[in-house]
Amino acid sequence: MSEHFGTLSDGTPVHRWTLERAGVRVRVLSYGGIVQSVEVPDRSGHVTDVVLGFAGLDGYVTHPEPYLGALVGRYANRIARARFTLDEVTYALEPNNGPNSLHGGARGFDKRVWDVEPVAHGLRLSRVSPHGEEGFPGRLEVTATYTLDASGALRLVYEAVTDEPTVVNLTNHSYFDLSGTGGTGGHELRLAASRYTPVDDDLIPTGEQADVAGTRFDFRAAREVGGGLDHNFVLDKGLTDGPVEVAELYDPASGRVLTVATTEPGIQVYTADHLGEPFGPGAGVALETQHFPDSPNRPEFPSTALRPDEVYRSETVYGFSAR
Repeated sequence: MSEHFGTLSDGTPVHRWTLERAGVRVRVLSYGGIVQSVEVPDRSGHVTDVVLGFAGLDGYVTHPEPYLGALVGRYANRIARARFTLDEVTYALEPNNGPNSLHGGARGFDKRVWDVEPVAHGLRLSRVSPHGEEGFPGRLEVTATYTLDASGALRLVYEAVTDEPTVVNLTNHSYFDLSGTGGTGGHELRLAASRYTPVDDDLIPTGEQADVAGTRFDFRAAREVGGGLDHNFVLDKGLTDGPVEVAELYDPASGRVLTVATTEPGIQVYTADHLGEPFGPGAGVALETQHFPDSPNRPEFPSTALRPDEVYRSETVYGFSAR
């Protein structure tokens, strides 16, 4: 089911689609592929929205930097100095995070209107990113399929093909607040990650993959998530063909549980310490499944290169329950 959600300043209409299955209701916008809301029950059956979002289109246009619920690309996370070299060719990107490129540049996928068509229990979003968009090479044809499975889990499948070598790293940037009350205090996080990638003052990885043991980054056993995190965790499973569960977020107060399964080798945990109005710091936690930040400049990291004879594919499943 779709409805008109607003109109951009250039006259482009934006629509909202509603998906419902197994007691879960998800609303998705054609603008930015944004997951606007996810409504799920707590242990008592009380239903509330567990992701941060704005009620109207103006909120997303006026406050773009949090990337609330957005489909992020062409390259999720940071690329150092807004440049990379591929096949001995150096590409200059659009810097939008100090000297670095963040989440695809000033007008990444999160600020584009996607074509949307219904599929069984979901939607297929598509667009063509032209050669040179935000400095990235290659004409990239992208699809993102959002579906609800029989249990009410939200499954996100990204696919892309290119006509010349490029780099691709797509993710969803939802901020979860399982309490639905505007804060993640008391939320507990578990990660299947024995290592993380330390960063410099600009949040660019140093290249090291450090052991989490004995540090504040050790979430191998569930504990309160707290704050101060904007880091990539190296998932123990590595890159896989199918989604494997790697994370669990639990709110003891409501009993709501979020599980994350993915094909990706990493997950960025951001505790929203710098989230601005109208939400404020710590209002949600983002669990962004991804390849590692700055991978195009780090040959020791899993590659994000995509070539014309290949198909990029990434899958993540957000499961919801209560206990």
